[in-house]
Amino acid sequence: MILSQIQCVRLYPLAIPLRRKFSHAAAERHTADPLVAAVELANGIVGYGETLPRPYVTGETVTSALDDIPTHLMPGMETWHPESFAEALEHIDALPERAPDGRLILAARAAIELALLDAYSRHFRRAIDEAAGWLGLPGFGTPGSTKRVRFSGVLSASSPAKLRSSVRKMRWFGLCDFKLKVGVEQDDACVRTVVDVLGRSLGHKTTLRLDANGSWSVNEAIDKLGAWDSLPIACVEQPLAKGEEHGVHQIHAASRFLIMHDESLLTYAAAEQMIEGGVMDALNIRISKNGGLLPAMRLAGLARQRGLLFQLGCMVGETSILSAAGRRFLEYVPGVTFAEGSYGRFLLDGDVTRRSVQFGYGGKSKPLSGFGWGIDVQESKLRRYLADEMIELRL
Repeated sequence: MILSQIQCVRLYPLAIPLRRKFSHAAAERHTADPLVAAVELANGIVGYGETLPRPYVTGETVTSALDDIPTHLMPGMETWHPESFAEALEHIDALPERAPDGRLILAARAAIELALLDAYSRHFRRAIDEAAGWLGLPGFGTPGSTKRVRFSGVLSASSPAKLRSSVRKMRWFGLCDFKLKVGVEQDDACVRTVVDVLGRSLGHKTTLRLDANGSWSVNEAIDKLGAWDSLPIACVEQPLAKGEEHGVHQIHAASRFLIMHDESLLTYAAAEQMIEGGVMDALNIRISKNGGLLPAMRLAGLARQRGLLFQLGCMVGETSILSAAGRRFLEYVPGVTFAEGSYGRFLLDGDVTRRSVQFGYGGKSKPLSGFGWGIDVQESKLRRYLADEMIELRL
């Protein structure tokens, strides 16, 4: 028996209630719907990955990911017999980001890539940060940005009164960086409410960025940003719909704000194209959206090479599996400006690990110990939150 051989893959489509509804211009959520992948090696070691497919981001759904993993990502894995972690990384990095018909399968790829990284890190007893050296990214590796970056408070689209209360609670918990979801009827009142609560600290001890989730037209963006021109806003995320990035030139001509892309930023090739076209000043890198940890690190390397601001983003409703992968990203990647995620039980009514991965007072976090993601996933909790039957795929 070759101990590094993959024995089976298990897929768990989950439904976990949120403690409170979360709204933005593109969606409203009461329940998290993560898809967890488990890869079991011949020696019994199990690695875990997670994804949250979003049709308005990569065009994927949980259903499509459940189909794409065995159809487009698993073929050939039965021949994998890596003798080192570096050899395992070669196999993992070669996983496709598109189906044969050209359709992106980034969310599906992320789930299986993360599970494989976790499994082989544990099997070879090699830290995942060795991937930074293997990728050849200068300056990457521990301690990365962990000691400097604090996790942000993300403010759901809401009434000004509720926003005022939310910001105050987050400030009492020591948070300094905030992102406000905009693209709703009360945008101006909401922005000014948050600015008022943060007061003189804004732009000094605290920061505010806005996220429109692609809900504005060019004229709407120009009008709204023009009204906020005197406010110390760090950047504006995805003002225009995916595919309308050329309109950023008009926004640049009319306002001073940095434009960050999220839904438009999927592949490395797309990032290069937007940078060359002068329509992206900052990158929101999300592990699930961008195809996994290795593609996310490459995007960070591109941002650093071009001198652009970038952040670690997250998907609403991540369990501690994706949160742990995000922590590893921060441990290995220098120069991260903002971080989102690690909300754990702050947002979820339940989790799938023995201890939930969430940030502490002030948005601070500590490096995770051990190999792989450094977490203890509980099979019983995965089964508790199943939204449909677990799928087992034997190789």
